[in-house]
Amino acid sequence: MTAGSASAGRRLDVGGNRIGTVPRSLYVPALLGVALLLLPLAGLVVRVDWSTLLSDVTSFEAREALWLSLRTGVAATVLCLLFGVPLALVIARSTPRVAGLLRALVTVPLVLPPMVGGIALLFLLGRNGLLGRTLELLWDIRLPFTTAAVVIAQTFVALPFLVLTVEGALRAVGTGYERVAATLGASRWTVFRRITVPLAMPGLVAGTVLCFARALGEFGATALFAGNAAGTTRTMPLAIYTAFNGAGVTQGSAVALSLLLLVTAFLILVLVRGWRPGAVR
Repeated sequence: MTAGSASAGRRLDVGGNRIGTVPRSLYVPALLGVALLLLPLAGLVVRVDWSTLLSDVTSFEAREALWLSLRTGVAATVLCLLFGVPLALVIARSTPRVAGLLRALVTVPLVLPPMVGGIALLFLLGRNGLLGRTLELLWDIRLPFTTAAVVIAQTFVALPFLVLTVEGALRAVGTGYERVAATLGASRWTVFRRITVPLAMPGLVAGTVLCFARALGEFGATALFAGNAAGTTRTMPLAIYTAFNGAGVTQGSAVALSLLLLVTAFLILVLVRGWRPGAVR
C-alpha cells in the first residue's frame, strides 16, 4: 500500500464516508456540542455517593418506584405494539398524501411539551372530560390519578417512537416480496405474519426498545394526569423530582435512580445499534 492510499484510507470511516472533507473549523463547535451533552452526565456521575449507592437503590421507596416504572413501562409498550404496528403499516402502505398527514399526526406528541399532553389527557379522560364523564356514569371507571393513568400517559408519549421507527423499516423493505407472496395465493394475514413482520423485525425491535425507554422516563404527562402518589403513580422520574423537593426518597436515592436511568438509556442505545440494519458488529 502506498503512502497516498494509506492517507486516503485514513480519511475514510467504516461506512466509506470521507471524514477528511469536514472543514477543520467545524470540529470546535462539534466538540463543544459533545461537551454540552456529556458534561452534565459527568456531573451526575461525580455526585453519586458510591458508598451508599447500593442502599439507596435498594431502599423501599426506590424499589417501589422502580417496580412501578417497570410494570407500567412494559404495559405501555405492549399497548404501543398493539396500536402502533398496525398504524405504522397503514402509514407505510398509504399514498404519499395520506401517509404525510398520518405521519404529522403521529409526530404531534413528540413536539408537544409533556405537560400539554397531560392536560389534554385530563380534559379527555378526567371526571369532566369528553370521555371521562361517560366512563364514570356508565361503568364507574375513574382513570385520573390511578396506575392505569400512568400507563395511558406513557403510551401517549411513547407511541410515536414505535410508529415512526417501524414505519421507516417497512418503507425500507418495500412491497416486492409481499406482492410475490400475494400472487402465489398467500392471504393478507399470511403475508403480514410470514413476510412483512420478519423483514421489518430489526426496526420493530429498535422501535420497541425506544418505546420502552421513553415510557420509563416519562414525567410531565404522568405528573398532571396520574399525580404523584407513592406506590400508585410515583414512577422513578417522579420519585427523583419528589426527592429534590424535600419529600419521599432521599437525595442520595434520587441521584442513584438518576444513574440507574442513565445506565438503562446507555444499554438501550447499545441494543438499538445492534439491531439496526447494517450495523457494524
